[in-house]
Amino acid sequence: MTDRITLSRIAIYARHGVLPEEERLGQRFFITVTCEADLAAAGRGDDYSQAVCYGAVADLVVAIATKRRFRIIEGLAEAIAAEILAAQPRVAAVVVKVEKPEAPVEHILDTVSVEIERRRNA
Repeated sequence: MTDRITLSRIAIYARHGVLPEEERLGQRFFITVTCEADLAAAGRGDDYSQAVCYGAVADLVVAIATKRRFRIIEGLAEAIAAEILAAQPRVAAVVVKVEKPEAPVEHILDTVSVEIERRRNA
């Protein structure tokens, strides 16, 4: 299956991180989600009821990322992937990338990110 829906760089402000300053001050995060699903029936029939609702996926991502606090971005990515697979039965696999552009490291870099891929159990 090669059909994908991608939601690119959903911007959120949250208090994820290990350091006390990250919890107190918060920072920006960008989340990209790619859902793999069979979109043929939706596309051929121009049928919304056969599609993956990307608005619902975006709502879910924002809710998870802003209502829970995670110490590491790997935990945030795992929670997002698990919830998407649980809430969207048409999604066979999901790739979640979490970017942390203001990561507290002593080097000049654009962003730190983690990207995971999870598949529905057969």
